[in-house]
Amino acid sequence: MNKEFHKQVSIRIGNVELGGELTIPDNSRGIVIFSHGSGSSRFSPRNRMVARYLHQYNFATLLFDLLTPEEDLLYSNRFDIDLLSGRLIAVTNWLQKIPEASGLQPAYFGASTGAASALKAASLLPRVTAIVSRGGRPDLAGDRLSKVSAPTLLIVGSRDTDVLQLNQEAYQQLAGIKELQVVEGATHLFEEPGTMEKVCELAARWFEKYATLSAYSASGKL
Repeated sequence: MNKEFHKQVSIRIGNVELGGELTIPDNSRGIVIFSHGSGSSRFSPRNRMVARYLHQYNFATLLFDLLTPEEDLLYSNRFDIDLLSGRLIAVTNWLQKIPEASGLQPAYFGASTGAASALKAASLLPRVTAIVSRGGRPDLAGDRLSKVSAPTLLIVGSRDTDVLQLNQEAYQQLAGIKELQVVEGATHLFEEPGTMEKVCELAARWFEKYATLSAYSASGKL
């Protein structure tokens, strides 16, 4: 059985501390940093489900709180993409200082508003290898969409009609490798039977194809 590094972490960003959960399987091929949506946290059951699935494919994961409990009380903070993407960048840089994670190439998994912060952060961090968005609001990344170079997968439920339209429009603005996958029968939270399993499969396949390739390329193995 593969060994696994698992630790609850406290991440100091400026004058705040953010709680997180870092999991690194043996022989990890990269690390996926999760950026959750409005009103959620590192305890999001859907993101945790995706993280557990990715561990089976030897991807490390970091689930963390983008906001402190006090900050989350101010509703506008949940939609402050500049603040959220800044936190994501800071946490990505913080990971490089953790010995167990320092050699792992970062990728992002964003949900809802967290997808916008992931896209904006990736547009400013060229070393981000790949991005997956679940039920995301990529439109909130604004003009940074065209600056995203990391291969990006947008996953949307077929019954999440308004968000699907926003993703279709954002997809046209993405300049690099991209794909839009519509999960039939799913609404915004992917609560329907089998829909989150489909999200897990699509995300793992995307990271296997692009995060691993990018990491190997960066290390000179290709």
